[in-house]
Amino acid sequence: MNRTFTLFWIVLLGLGSLAAYSQTSLAGNVTDAATRQPLAGVSISLVGTVTGTITDAKGNFTLNTSATPPLQIRISSVGYATQVLNVSANQTNLTIALQEQAYLGEEVVVSASRVEENVLQSPVSIEKMDIRSIQSTPAASFYDALRNLKGVDVATQSLTFTSVNTRGFAGNGNTRVVQMVDGMDNQAPGLNFAVGNIVGISELDLESVELLPGAASALYGPNATNGLLLMNSKSPFQYQGLSAYVKGGVMHASNRSEATTPFYDASIRYAKAFNNKVAFKLNVSYLAAKDWQATDTRDQSFGLAADNPLYPGFDRTPATNPNYNGVNVYGDENSSNVSLASFRPVFAQFMQLPAAQLNAIDPRLTQIVNGIKAISAGTGLPASTIINGILLPDQLVARTGYAERDLVDYRTKSLKVSGALHYRLSDKVEAIVQANWGLGTTVYTSSDRYYIKDFTLGQYKLELKGDHFFVRAYTTQERSGDAYASGILASYINEAWKPSLNSAALASSWYPQYAFTYGGGALQLFNQALQAALAAGQTPQAAYAAAQGAVSANAGLLNGLARSAADAGRLQPGTAEFNAVADRVKGNPIPQGARFLDRTNLYHAEGMYNFKKLLDPKIAEVLVGGNYRIYDLNSGGTLFLQKPGGGEYNIKEWGGYVQAVRSFADVFKLTGSIRYDKNENFKGQWSPRLSGVLTLAKTHNIRASYQTGFRIPTTQNQYISLASPVSLLLGGLQGVRDAYNLNAYADQLYAYDDTYLSNTSDRSKWNKIRLTEFKPERVLTYEIGYKGLIAEKLLIDAYYYNSVFQNYIGGLVFINPDNPKTLGTGGPLTVSSPYNYEKNIRYQGFGLGLDYLLPKGFIISGNVSNTTLNTGGVGLFDGKRNRNVLDDGFKVGFNTPKYRYNASVAKRISARSNWGFAVTYRYQDAFNWMELLLPARARTTENHPQVLIPAYGTLDAQVSLKIPSVKSILKIGASNLLNKAYTTAWGNPQIGGMYYVSLNFDELLH
Repeated sequence: MNRTFTLFWIVLLGLGSLAAYSQTSLAGNVTDAATRQPLAGVSISLVGTVTGTITDAKGNFTLNTSATPPLQIRISSVGYATQVLNVSANQTNLTIALQEQAYLGEEVVVSASRVEENVLQSPVSIEKMDIRSIQSTPAASFYDALRNLKGVDVATQSLTFTSVNTRGFAGNGNTRVVQMVDGMDNQAPGLNFAVGNIVGISELDLESVELLPGAASALYGPNATNGLLLMNSKSPFQYQGLSAYVKGGVMHASNRSEATTPFYDASIRYAKAFNNKVAFKLNVSYLAAKDWQATDTRDQSFGLAADNPLYPGFDRTPATNPNYNGVNVYGDENSSNVSLASFRPVFAQFMQLPAAQLNAIDPRLTQIVNGIKAISAGTGLPASTIINGILLPDQLVARTGYAERDLVDYRTKSLKVSGALHYRLSDKVEAIVQANWGLGTTVYTSSDRYYIKDFTLGQYKLELKGDHFFVRAYTTQERSGDAYASGILASYINEAWKPSLNSAALASSWYPQYAFTYGGGALQLFNQALQAALAAGQTPQAAYAAAQGAVSANAGLLNGLARSAADAGRLQPGTAEFNAVADRVKGNPIPQGARFLDRTNLYHAEGMYNFKKLLDPKIAEVLVGGNYRIYDLNSGGTLFLQKPGGGEYNIKEWGGYVQAVRSFADVFKLTGSIRYDKNENFKGQWSPRLSGVLTLAKTHNIRASYQTGFRIPTTQNQYISLASPVSLLLGGLQGVRDAYNLNAYADQLYAYDDTYLSNTSDRSKWNKIRLTEFKPERVLTYEIGYKGLIAEKLLIDAYYYNSVFQNYIGGLVFINPDNPKTLGTGGPLTVSSPYNYEKNIRYQGFGLGLDYLLPKGFIISGNVSNTTLNTGGVGLFDGKRNRNVLDDGFKVGFNTPKYRYNASVAKRISARSNWGFAVTYRYQDAFNWMELLLPARARTTENHPQVLIPAYGTLDAQVSLKIPSVKSILKIGASNLLNKAYTTAWGNPQIGGMYYVSLNFDELLH
């Protein structure tokens, strides 16, 4: 990769020699057409070049260029209609008046085709937030405002961690939507989540956000199966001067340790250009708060029979369910499926031991064994019947867990530092050196709740770009800091205090203590009831049944006594002893502790060339591009599989594409593209796209497209090797399977499903599975849409899509009971591994957005979107919820509400009005959830419908005032104004209300 950067600089210096002395001078003044006041900070750029400048505080500008007339200059400013002027000679007295822009349908987008085009004529669905949208949103941040875009789903795992998704198959840390900042993929290469609002772009430096819902691989490569989020920062040439904001307020949620707490957010940006040749910018932002808290204590174990009166409710406790597994309680997962029955063979051995040896193990055992023998002699029943039927029922038992708030420090923070140096080598070429670095502390939900403490991510880029090309190389450097897994932490705290099972010291092990106490109590109860029944004249058979009934009736009492005995002296949160053990576990890397060490790096190089300088765009606008990247895995053995000789694997992939666009009489635009990508672990992938846009009466656009996307399995999907509290997580590559002997024991792989759970002791009834070749996912989408502007007041955007998902990667849960590498404390571990579904999955949806411009700048907007998985008889327009199980029983993580609505009324600040406001209401349906955080039992076909994310609606509002005298905008707002708590996904925190005041200063008052 070093050779790539060296070559980059050689090219840069070579192109620098092409610079020539200025030949043409342009100067003038820009004013507001209505007020005649001068406009500062207006961008003046030369069309077809990288040359440009901005107006000063008096609206004046000077632009020198080596290009010879005739020329075109573009004049643009936030809130004003862009003008393009033809210049035939040197002119130093240009007078330009800009009209305030109504803004409906006037946006220019790039992401849809990698070329500039009007948003109305985009060949695919696209959403955009510009500077004005960002400034006027009532949400607490631009990233939170994404949820108000049509068709967007979010999973909020922390104040500073939100996952964005479109068109189904959502999840925490969603990897099916690619997020890019200035062309750099900002997904953490090892931890596999987009760092969007943790250590991403500063809001003060953000110029625009473009969202492409659905498949976008034809131009952008792997992983954009569900969408592409493009975040573009401000150029230091066009946005100069000093700007800053401070924001403060309070957060409130009744479930938090402290319901109401303050939060602080501040940012500063400075940019300066010299002679329109060199420019730089610097950004620093910092946020600090007490985070939202995940406090769901409902029991998700499903460790009760379906006919139990407490099933399937979630209001069970350890007192009513010995196998209790709280949603946000950790250390109580029982992934080895330990039950009292697990100790039947041990008790059978105890029956053969002499009293002295029993006393040496535990004095209680002598009494229990003697009691069993006495009852056996008196009833004539074998000792095994008494052990199995009375002392040790087939009842799952989990250890006592710790609440998340006892394991996680909810002080969250985000520090973002970035800078860039821009140098115009000539009118045609601009060089950029850019660095983005961030540090954050947050909580992330996946197969565990991960506390990401002092996580850092740096992105460093070199780029050459012109009007028709770019070449860039960047690296992403991920450092996990002091991050740890909360579930593993809780389990290891329990084990450090008292091991679950130590065969060399049974009496001091938790499960034997539980079993001995339960068995001893059951035996005593049984004997007392038996003697009482016999004394009352009952037959031995009736007396035995009565005694059994007495034990069953007191099972809750017996479990309570057993748990109290096993938990005696348990470490209590907040004590010095607890903290000492927790710190030790957090300090040790997995598998000895809970800390994971990830220093994975990504190296990426790409380029694009548009042939418009060589081929008349009226014939066809053709562009080509390609990329090469390397993932350098480095988790110190805590997350990824180690090579046989030590160290971890590298992953290499490359790709290329070509696109052609042809317009016919400005009425019909046809776009076709095709891309090929190859990852060294998988077969090559072709991604074609074809679209057409028919324009009628200039403002009515009908589009149709065929789009494809594919997703290379993530680095974790490929190489993960992690024992989590829920299950053993293994990657899907052949090398990982070989390392865990899964192929050697391939004939003994059994599905962890309803059949297994109903027949845990009868292997003949278990369903065998086979592991197939692991493949990338693919999405094929047909879409039609309409986007039009009626009477310059009503903007309509509508679409319908129909998609086919191929090779869906789901989580296969199974056991391999005879494989020593997949055995745990009480028996076989449940193993979770990515697995391709070999049939097609069909889904569809639609969206409708309306924006209506009222007099004096008021606007009413609304949108509705639908996403429907075609299974279980669920129709596009019926009231049924989406299912997470297909008709053949295969489980998918669709995790998507069927309907979402947004409605708003707003007035933006403008040149003629110094005040603005916005009120936004959003609502989404209830939906079912399926993901690895759930215990395997909860993911079965029988139980999964109970895992429901309730419907919710929220109201956001803000009012803002421009204060020209101090070049600032004051904003007072609230997110979730009515403070109606909600959660967005299983295991995630409860979101309350945020109330804030912000002051945004801009030297040029953009």
